[in-house]
Amino acid sequence: MAAFDPWDPAFLADPYPAYAELRAKGRVQYFEPTNQWLVPHHADVSALLRDRRLGRTYQHRFTHEEFGRTAPQAEHEPFHTLNDHGMLDLEPPDHTRIRRLVSKAFTPRTVERLVPYVTGLAGELVDRLVEAGGGDLLRDVAEPLPVAVIAEMLGIPESDRAPLRPWSADICGMYELNPSEDTAARAVRASVEFTEYLRELIAERRGKPGDDLISGLIAAYDEGDRLTEQEMISTCVLLLNAGHEATVNATVNGWYALFRNPEQLAALRADHSLVPRAVEELMRYDTPLQLFERWVLDEIEIDGTTVPRGAEIALLFGSANHDPAVFAHPERLDLTRADNPHISFSAGIHYCIGAPLARIELTASMRALLEKTPTLTLSKPPQRKPNFVIRGLEGLSVEVG
Repeated sequence: MAAFDPWDPAFLADPYPAYAELRAKGRVQYFEPTNQWLVPHHADVSALLRDRRLGRTYQHRFTHEEFGRTAPQAEHEPFHTLNDHGMLDLEPPDHTRIRRLVSKAFTPRTVERLVPYVTGLAGELVDRLVEAGGGDLLRDVAEPLPVAVIAEMLGIPESDRAPLRPWSADICGMYELNPSEDTAARAVRASVEFTEYLRELIAERRGKPGDDLISGLIAAYDEGDRLTEQEMISTCVLLLNAGHEATVNATVNGWYALFRNPEQLAALRADHSLVPRAVEELMRYDTPLQLFERWVLDEIEIDGTTVPRGAEIALLFGSANHDPAVFAHPERLDLTRADNPHISFSAGIHYCIGAPLARIELTASMRALLEKTPTLTLSKPPQRKPNFVIRGLEGLSVEVG
């Protein structure tokens, strides 16, 4: 298990050889530093994402004491109130009810209507990059695009958008393994500030509805059910966080992979029809969300190993996406890969509701960069963020020819 060390900079630089070792050792292994059971194989990860004996929460069935767990610290309550009312961390029946109501507002037509806005904004951001002769692809393109899109979708005024990314980054720090007290304090502060802001915006939209997602969430109604105010707040935060964290990191991870594989980048530049497959392959090749956790609600057995109720399972998306049992030559970046059942958007009832929007954003930014910067090059090696679960770069410095 020495190779799997999610706090080691060498591992964070390239975790995929360690995943190969994990897969060779078996289908499940206990990892003491995080008190988790690691699951590295694609077939198991895919199956367990759909297994109702596991859950994102256990509180719909057990108290903390009954489940053998300690209640969160009281001073962390604002983060947990915000996080625990979002559908990502709920199980049926609450998850079913909230997802059904959110789906009434977050429709395919709503997403499709954003395509001209996304395409236009991606073009504008890349134009500015060209005018400057280059810059930081993360700061100048990858980050502002999805933040602006989800803010536009929610109906957050442009003048209010500056804190959104910092709030999101601070909240998402709690999803890393064994977060520090400083990380928790920042997450709590961001949770309080974001909640207060959204509470005011929701009150404003109640009095004056608009053609935006928050107004749609207020109006969503089904079989006598409506979203509570806290559920609306948690849903908006979830849509913002999940709606741009993965897209930002998929963009910079993807372009860094292309720069390291110049023959693939050349093929993409020569044939822009490869873009849809390239988006899928780059999400597989360097997965933006490396791990997804599940609680064991009822004892399960994996390859003869009993994992007891109360345990936590770490489903290793990054490893599953490099499993040679599913992907031929998984360590090879292949933009022509046709059969690509990656699980970067999860699976089962928690499959990413924003996956169609993420694909639109990734496609738009890639096309704009290919069309407007045919000589884009990496100007200096990037630095990895010191995170494992949410995999990304501190920045990606580029030059335009």
